[in-house]
Amino acid sequence: MKKIITLTVNPAIDKSTTVAGIKPNSKLRCAAPIFEAGGGGINISRVINELGGTSFCMYMAGGPTGTQMHELLVDLEIEQQVIPIAGWLRENLSVTDTTNNQQFRFGMPGPFVNEYEWKNSLRQLESILAPGDFLIASGSLCPGMPKDYFAQVSKIAQNEKAKFILDTSGEALINGAQAGTYLLKPNLGELATLCGVKSISFLDVEKVAKEFIRNNTCEILVISLGSQGAIMVTNEEVEYIAAPIVHQKSTIGAGDSMVAGMVYALAQGKPFTEVVKFGVACGTAATMTEGTQLCKKNDVEELNSWIMANTTTKKDLSVNA
Repeated sequence: MKKIITLTVNPAIDKSTTVAGIKPNSKLRCAAPIFEAGGGGINISRVINELGGTSFCMYMAGGPTGTQMHELLVDLEIEQQVIPIAGWLRENLSVTDTTNNQQFRFGMPGPFVNEYEWKNSLRQLESILAPGDFLIASGSLCPGMPKDYFAQVSKIAQNEKAKFILDTSGEALINGAQAGTYLLKPNLGELATLCGVKSISFLDVEKVAKEFIRNNTCEILVISLGSQGAIMVTNEEVEYIAAPIVHQKSTIGAGDSMVAGMVYALAQGKPFTEVVKFGVACGTAATMTEGTQLCKKNDVEELNSWIMANTTTKKDLSVNA
């Protein structure tokens, strides 16, 4: 496999628990919490590890929560490199009400990152990238970081001839995508943001995606449709991959699992159609687990077999027309 490097600049300790009924102004007796390493790129490294692959996990962290993150990844035997910052790594909270199975997710802001700290992350990244590496930048930016941070990451990847995969949102996504990527995985709302429109209907998504491919440096565009699957657009083909219907327990980490599955398959040299099918299998499998858990290998393999047997490729050579 090619080397896979994940970059997470705003990681989090994901804490999940359950409670029998949620109501205001009351003391709620929760179950013992579960602590897991979280944040886009870190989740991707966890999934690749679960699938039997390896990755190099780079992330910014500081404070006691940063130490806890390091210990969690040591327990998972994931190779890591901490980029030190002064601020404490954030914590997120997920609470599931067992009386109705509703899930409440509380995302906290990240710590302030100063100019020296974020520039140091770029220097460290530049020092380890090699031609042919897969670099995945996933998750949000911390306060204090410039909106073009991922665009700067893209330029480093291009200089080092690495393949850059970006999974973020807002201005950070726009700037990073404009700088050039190997693979992007927006949802419909994020694709609309990239294309400067308010919304995109399902009927128009293929046309809009083709136009994006023509006008931007992006080899693989995968539009996530949530429980409906995904649409893949490249310079030579378009394919809709339907997701199997499963009993969903939590959608946390489904997008990260999908990206992880795609990059894992890419690193093995799989063709693009198989890459995206495997990604959809991983994303779907993640919804079958509770709380902040990610996909399980056995579920992924079963779902991928179903997808491979039930998807027909639509060839479209008019993308560049």
